[in-house]
Amino acid sequence: MERIEEFAKVCVDCGFWLHKELGPGLLESAYEILLCESLKEKGLSVERQRIIPIVFKGRVLDEAFRADLIVENRLLIELKSTERYAPVHAKQLLTYLRLMDLPLGFLMNFGAATFKEGVKRIANDYYAI
Repeated sequence: MERIEEFAKVCVDCGFWLHKELGPGLLESAYEILLCESLKEKGLSVERQRIIPIVFKGRVLDEAFRADLIVENRLLIELKSTERYAPVHAKQLLTYLRLMDLPLGFLMNFGAATFKEGVKRIANDYYAI
Protein backbone atom coordinates (compact mmCIF):
# COMPACT_ATOMS: atom_id res chain seq x y z
CA MET A 1 0.00 0.00 0.00
CA GLU A 2 2.96 2.34 0.37
CA ARG A 3 3.08 2.77 -3.42
CA ILE A 4 -0.42 4.25 -3.47
CA GLU A 5 0.71 6.87 -0.96
CA GLU A 6 3.63 7.77 -3.24
CA PHE A 7 1.46 8.49 -6.24
CA ALA A 8 -1.26 10.07 -4.08
CA LYS A 9 1.35 12.67 -3.06
CA VAL A 10 2.22 13.25 -6.72
CA CYS A 11 -1.48 13.74 -7.55
CA VAL A 12 -1.95 16.34 -4.82
CA ASP A 13 1.28 18.10 -5.79
CA CYS A 14 0.28 18.29 -9.47
CA GLY A 15 -3.18 19.54 -8.52
CA PHE A 16 -1.68 22.19 -6.27
CA TRP A 17 0.63 23.54 -8.97
CA LEU A 18 -2.12 23.48 -11.57
CA HIS A 19 -4.38 25.52 -9.29
CA LYS A 20 -1.53 27.87 -8.36
CA GLU A 21 -0.59 28.53 -11.99
CA LEU A 22 -4.10 28.81 -13.50
CA GLY A 23 -6.33 29.65 -10.55
CA PRO A 24 -10.08 29.07 -10.51
CA GLY A 25 -12.36 29.85 -13.42
CA LEU A 26 -11.71 27.27 -16.14
CA LEU A 27 -14.12 24.51 -17.07
CA GLU A 28 -13.73 21.19 -15.30
CA SER A 29 -12.75 19.53 -18.59
CA ALA A 30 -9.74 21.87 -18.97
CA TYR A 31 -8.44 21.02 -15.48
CA GLU A 32 -8.99 17.33 -16.22
CA ILE A 33 -6.90 17.41 -19.40
CA LEU A 34 -4.13 19.48 -17.80
CA LEU A 35 -3.97 17.38 -14.62
CA CYS A 36 -3.88 14.20 -16.69
CA GLU A 37 -0.94 15.53 -18.69
CA SER A 38 0.89 16.67 -15.55
CA LEU A 39 0.50 13.23 -13.97
CA LYS A 40 1.71 11.50 -17.13
CA GLU A 41 4.76 13.79 -17.18
CA LYS A 42 5.53 12.48 -13.68
CA GLY A 43 5.53 8.92 -15.06
CA LEU A 44 2.12 7.81 -13.79
CA SER A 45 -0.39 5.77 -15.75
CA VAL A 46 -3.62 7.80 -16.09
CA GLU A 47 -6.94 7.14 -17.82
CA ARG A 48 -9.51 9.86 -18.52
CA GLN A 49 -13.25 9.34 -18.61
CA ARG A 50 -13.18 5.56 -18.13
CA ILE A 51 -16.66 4.13 -18.59
CA ILE A 52 -17.67 2.17 -15.50
CA PRO A 53 -20.42 -0.44 -15.68
CA ILE A 54 -22.63 -1.32 -12.72
CA VAL A 55 -24.15 -4.70 -12.00
CA PHE A 56 -27.57 -4.22 -10.45
CA LYS A 57 -30.01 -7.04 -9.77
CA GLY A 58 -28.02 -9.29 -12.07
CA ARG A 59 -28.14 -6.85 -14.95
CA VAL A 60 -25.06 -5.05 -16.30
CA LEU A 61 -25.57 -1.39 -17.04
CA ASP A 62 -22.67 -0.69 -19.40
CA GLU A 63 -22.37 3.07 -19.11
CA ALA A 64 -23.51 3.79 -15.57
CA PHE A 65 -20.93 6.54 -15.03
CA ARG A 66 -17.54 7.84 -16.14
CA ALA A 67 -14.57 8.19 -13.84
CA ASP A 68 -12.76 11.50 -14.40
CA LEU A 69 -9.21 10.22 -13.79
CA ILE A 70 -7.96 6.79 -12.76
CA VAL A 71 -4.32 6.85 -11.63
CA GLU A 72 -2.27 3.65 -11.69
CA ASN A 73 -5.54 1.65 -11.67
CA ARG A 74 -5.68 2.28 -7.89
CA LEU A 75 -6.73 5.87 -7.26
CA LEU A 76 -9.73 7.85 -8.54
CA ILE A 77 -9.73 11.62 -8.95
CA GLU A 78 -13.11 13.30 -9.30
CA LEU A 79 -12.74 16.89 -10.50
CA LYS A 80 -15.03 19.84 -9.89
CA SER A 81 -14.91 23.49 -10.83
CA THR A 82 -17.40 25.12 -8.52
CA GLU A 83 -17.24 27.68 -5.71
CA ARG A 84 -17.84 25.04 -3.05
CA TYR A 85 -18.62 21.37 -2.66
CA ALA A 86 -22.12 20.08 -2.19
CA PRO A 87 -22.44 17.30 0.42
CA VAL A 88 -23.31 14.86 -2.36
CA HIS A 89 -19.86 15.20 -3.97
CA ALA A 90 -18.03 13.20 -1.27
CA LYS A 91 -20.82 10.61 -1.23
CA GLN A 92 -20.58 10.32 -5.00
CA LEU A 93 -16.84 9.67 -4.88
CA LEU A 94 -17.15 7.12 -2.08
CA THR A 95 -19.83 5.27 -4.06
CA TYR A 96 -17.57 5.25 -7.13
CA LEU A 97 -14.69 3.87 -5.04
CA ARG A 98 -16.92 1.10 -3.69
CA LEU A 99 -18.30 0.18 -7.11
CA MET A 100 -14.80 0.02 -8.56
CA ASP A 101 -13.27 -1.60 -5.45
CA LEU A 102 -10.61 1.10 -5.22
CA PRO A 103 -9.01 2.06 -1.91
CA LEU A 104 -8.51 5.80 -2.33
CA GLY A 105 -9.79 8.86 -4.14
CA PHE A 106 -9.53 12.62 -4.21
CA LEU A 107 -12.11 15.26 -4.84
CA MET A 108 -10.29 18.17 -6.44
CA ASN A 109 -12.30 21.34 -6.77
CA PHE A 110 -10.44 23.83 -8.91
CA GLY A 111 -13.16 26.44 -8.44
CA ALA A 112 -12.25 27.05 -4.80
CA ALA A 113 -10.19 30.11 -3.88
CA THR A 114 -7.25 27.93 -2.77
CA PHE A 115 -6.32 24.36 -3.61
CA LYS A 116 -6.24 23.47 0.10
CA GLU A 117 -9.94 24.42 0.36
CA GLY A 118 -10.74 22.37 -2.72
CA VAL A 119 -9.01 19.04 -2.13
CA LYS A 120 -10.53 16.20 -0.12
CA ARG A 121 -9.14 12.73 0.44
CA ILE A 122 -11.75 9.96 0.54
CA ALA A 123 -10.86 6.42 1.60
CA ASN A 124 -12.81 3.25 0.94
CA ASP A 125 -11.98 1.12 3.98
CA TYR A 126 -8.32 1.97 3.46
CA TYR A 127 -5.78 2.90 6.09
CA ALA A 128 -2.28 4.08 5.31
CA ILE A 129 0.38 2.12 7.13
